[in-house]
Amino acid sequence: MGTWSRVAIALATVVGLLAFTWPFLAEPGSAAVAHAADAPWVFAALIPLVLAVVLAQVADGGMDAKSIAVLGVLVAVVAALRPLGAGTAGLEPIWFIIVLGGRALGPGFGFALGSLSLGASALITGGVGPWLPFQMIAAAWVGLGAGLLPPLRGRAEIAMLAAYGMLASMAYGLVMNLWFWPFLSGLTGAAYADGILFAPGAPLTENLGRWLAFSLVTSLGWDIPRGVITAILILLIGRPILIALQRTARRANFAPAVAFIPQRSSVSIRDTSAVLDG
Repeated sequence: MGTWSRVAIALATVVGLLAFTWPFLAEPGSAAVAHAADAPWVFAALIPLVLAVVLAQVADGGMDAKSIAVLGVLVAVVAALRPLGAGTAGLEPIWFIIVLGGRALGPGFGFALGSLSLGASALITGGVGPWLPFQMIAAAWVGLGAGLLPPLRGRAEIAMLAAYGMLASMAYGLVMNLWFWPFLSGLTGAAYADGILFAPGAPLTENLGRWLAFSLVTSLGWDIPRGVITAILILLIGRPILIALQRTARRANFAPAVAFIPQRSSVSIRDTSAVLDG
């Protein structure tokens, strides 16, 4: 990644971190407000930053016409696959595509792929809501991390990607709990809610413990299947897909180079000798 790509990704990451972690930074006198009010602002800030990442990649030479074409194809594949498993016990087959795309074409490409894929699939499935900007930035981090993994090859690379895919897709569910967890304080009367809901103004360590306990009770049953199916898909078909993506980005020829071959002289050697003798 070039300088502009790093700056664009850093800005988008800062916006995402602030959107996710504000509950842990809240002052004791703060009150939770509905995310329906501020999520559109997060979305409005995130979309230009994602586009800025793509433009910065093009400006820095990290993405060309071939990479943008591959990006469009993979976004369409993720958007088509997401309805197959969304909401079904965490069996979401989209994450192995995001991981392999980020690995094959780099961290900037992976960041754009994760974010745009979740945005496009939400438009197709009608999943646009206050959760969408958080899904987009969390998925972007998954693709970014895949592109930053160490340079391994062969079976070691596939094993590394499978382990990363499992952990990253599970972490996605853990992080996504933060978009609504602070606003469940109305459930404090429920017996299961004691000690797991957000406590405004509580110490950082206490709220971290509450968040982890909430995730363990509510979403772990979805996070584990998501991670397992991602790892299985990478182990089974990750190698051929990874090779195909790398070969496509390297060999696809959307703008063939124009070469000018000098035309041979129409005057033969015999004619030249005759002119000299005359």
